[in-house]
Amino acid sequence: MSFLFPAGINRVLVTGGAGFIGGAVVRRLLCDTSATVFNLDKCGYASDLAGIDGLGPAVAERHQLLRVDLTDAAATAQAVQQADPDLVMHLAAESHVDRSIDGPAAFIESNVTGTFNLLQAVRGHWEQLPAERREGFRFHHISTDEVFGSLGPTGRFSETTPYDPRSPYSASKAASDHLVSAWHHTYGLPVVLTNCSNNYGPWQFPEKLIPVVILKAVAGEPIPLYGDGANVRDWLYVEDHVDALLLAATQGQLGRSYCVGGHGERSNKQVVEAICALLDQLLPAGAPHARLITPVADRPGHDRRYAIDPSRISSELGWQPRHSFEQGLAATVEWYLANLPWCERVRQGSGYSGERIGTGVSAI
Repeated sequence: MSFLFPAGINRVLVTGGAGFIGGAVVRRLLCDTSATVFNLDKCGYASDLAGIDGLGPAVAERHQLLRVDLTDAAATAQAVQQADPDLVMHLAAESHVDRSIDGPAAFIESNVTGTFNLLQAVRGHWEQLPAERREGFRFHHISTDEVFGSLGPTGRFSETTPYDPRSPYSASKAASDHLVSAWHHTYGLPVVLTNCSNNYGPWQFPEKLIPVVILKAVAGEPIPLYGDGANVRDWLYVEDHVDALLLAATQGQLGRSYCVGGHGERSNKQVVEAICALLDQLLPAGAPHARLITPVADRPGHDRRYAIDPSRISSELGWQPRHSFEQGLAATVEWYLANLPWCERVRQGSGYSGERIGTGVSAI
């Protein structure tokens, strides 16, 4: 989706730009705009810059990594001052539900305290900007549909759905959403919020469902399927999400939230079976890969169904996903098969080897 990037946005601060969605945003900004991108990331276990580094030296001078943890208020304020942004896109977050079950404290520190520290730093920056820059400044907070809780067999989340988070992760993101909204209403900070459905695509750290299934199947290992596999998610290809984010960040109405979904409702079982079918075509020697599907104990508090109504962002900003689920999934499977060395490298670097997490047995 092409659109005219506002001329007044010359310096963009992206938090979490070494992560999956943040990295996709940074790559798009570097490739499709002339803005200088300041990438604030603590460079944790799921961070990786290979996708950005691979763009080559022509754009490297417009990318500056700021290795900062948002839980450090002083370092965050210094980073915002250094970036001197016209636009802030806040994606940095601990985001894996299973990890939030095993260790909730990190999610409160990163997603709640970290967002508070960033808001305070950005507010101070915005208040001292010259009038022209101050008028065009925006803070875009990127969140999740999980803050809305769990749906029954019908209905979809929208911007008016009451918040009802069910996991430590979604509760921490709900808190961050409320902080951003409060800083808009109390201090006048010009904000836009978006809540997205499950993202997938290239460069996703291999602990989420789709890369886990691909890598388990390729290795001939059991493919874990939580519970009865009937839990439903609305799948959104990451590049379609980036389209929506840039539109909302630059053209969304201040103080407004936008729900972003890919019209891709599938049960976990359907997703796993679709991946296996693709692998049967691409790696016929291992077929049928569906024989590896192995039911395991369900995740504690596992939300039954998510689905998003993206009518507001479609009608107001003209956004539509460019990829069907089938197209996006095929591209994703092919990418992982072509990048198995990257998967192995990031797994080894993180200390994560594909084991089951999120059973709630620890209390960190």
